[in-house]
Amino acid sequence: MFDNTQSRFASYGVVASIPGELIDAIWAIIDNNLQGVFPLAHTLVFEISNNHGHVTYDYVQNHEVVASFDTPATYSSDFPATLLAYDSGTQQTILLPSEAEN
Repeated sequence: MFDNTQSRFASYGVVASIPGELIDAIWAIIDNNLQGVFPLAHTLVFEISNNHGHVTYDYVQNHEVVASFDTPATYSSDFPATLLAYDSGTQQTILLPSEAEN
């Protein structure tokens, strides 16, 4: 799961709602901090929180925050509260929960 040699994308909704540096930060967190540390499902959940004016990504498993990752990016209340990273086995996509297939 989440092999960084696979094609990676972000949905239109994500691209329209957060800066590219925050999209890149999710891929970096997956590659550098989650791989080999946590068992990764097909869908990963990240909550965006405000940490003294900067974005923190909270990685959620089983409805509990299991790790938090600070970024230097400035937080905006316009950012979505939750982002998903989905691995289909052939490509990976960051998307909004409302864009996920049911």
